[in-house]
Parts: sequence; C-alpha cells; structure tokens
Amino acid sequence: MHDRRPDLAPDADLSRGEMEALQREIGTLATFEDDFAFDPDALSNPLASTADGGKPPVVGGVDQSFLTNDAGDQDRALSAVVATRGGEVIERVHAVTPLEIPYIPGLLSFREGAPILAALENLSVDPDLCLFDGSGRIHFRQAGIATHMGVVRDVPSIGVAKSLLCGMPREDTDDRPTGTKIPIESNARVDAPDGTVLGYAVQTRQYDSPNRSINPLYVSPGHRVGPETAADIAFALASSYKLPEPVRLADKYADDAKTSLAE
Repeated sequence: MHDRRPDLAPDADLSRGEMEALQREIGTLATFEDDFAFDPDALSNPLASTADGGKPPVVGGVDQSFLTNDAGDQDRALSAVVATRGGEVIERVHAVTPLEIPYIPGLLSFREGAPILAALENLSVDPDLCLFDGSGRIHFRQAGIATHMGVVRDVPSIGVAKSLLCGMPREDTDDRPTGTKIPIESNARVDAPDGTVLGYAVQTRQYDSPNRSINPLYVSPGHRVGPETAADIAFALASSYKLPEPVRLADKYADDAKTSLAE
C-alpha cells in the first residue's frame, strides 16, 4: 500500500503554523461524501458482497501503542494495523518508529502519522476502508488523523474517537440507549460554517442497569466517506464490544506486539 500524496505526509520538522496550514489544505482536499466501490452492508453481512461473485471488502483497523526509554519517557510509537475480510483477520502488521514531537492537541497526525504510514506500507493487501483510533472531520481544521492518513493514501477512512475534540452535540449524549446517533455540529472553534455536521456521537453499547452508563464514541468521516455512513459503519462493526471490531483488534495487537518486544 503506497502513498498517493506523499507531499502531504506529516512532517515533524514543520513549524506549528506550517502544520496547521497543511491541515487546512488537507481539509479542503478531503471528500466527506461516500466515494467507494463496496457495499457497506457487506461489512457486517459478508453474504451481501458475494451476490455478484465478489469478495467481501478488506477493512483495516489502525491503533498505536508507545514504547519508553530507560528514563521512562515515551520515545517510540508502535503502530499496528489489522486487516480483516468478512470478519476474519487476514493480516497483521506493525512498525516501530521514533516519536519526533510531543503530543499537541489538534496536531496528533504529526506525532503519530509517520509511524502509521510505515505500518500501512508493510501491508500486502490494499484495504477498501480504514478505521483509525482518532478523529477525522471532528477536528479544528477538519483534518484529524483519519482525514490526514486517508488523503495521503487516498483510501476511504473513518475516525473513531473516545472523546470529543471539538464541535457541539446537537443533543445531550449522556445515558443514551444502544443505537443512538447524535450529530456533532461545527462551532466557532472549527474551520467550517456553523452547523456543519462533522460526525456523530454513536452509542454502540449501553448497560441495562440505570446505575452505570457507557459513553458514546465520536465517529467522523476521514476521507471518501459521508458522516452518516461513517456512523452506520462504526455501529455495524461494533458487534460485541464498544469499539468497532477492526479498531479493537488493532488495539489488542498493538499491546501484544509491545509485550513481545519487551520480552
């Protein structure tokens, strides 16, 4: 899997102003509408994709873990990619690369993007869709890590975040039942007209008990996927857990690979 736009790859040597300018460019180049060849129903129902003799789409889940030096400081990122087809794992790859800058809110892709691109380069299959642990369009400049990576690779992509970086839910998101999807709209902190739907708070799982609750996931299009489709896909792929299965598997693999390196 090769970069289609290597000129847009994250560069940790850029100044903060240059990074933000690059994100604004990426935000204008991203397509926040459905532009893919597969049937979304095939992601949760593989039989839907085989009616015409085709194979189920390949979905890549992407997540990160971090390695520390002798002083206990994070100095390397371990980027994990798990490729699935029809719900079955067909390939797992990872890459370990240095962390070149500290975490800066809104500039995550410049810290973690290079490691992710290195891991994606190790894949022997080309995903039809990638799900990232992080934001897509729900971002100050409409260019979270799922958007940045999606545009560089020109692959349909979705961002799945556990917390809300920016924007405003249209309704209260607390204690909502499974299946609830609440639009996240842009506000003054986002480089988009007020009221633009950036993504959705998606309640993939909820406890039956009134004394406990599960927070929603904040799902947004990265590239070549619309916001409603992104929310529907994330919900469909969260079959037994809160996280969509490709991201959950990537998270587990990142931890396993980190443990194996420490042994």
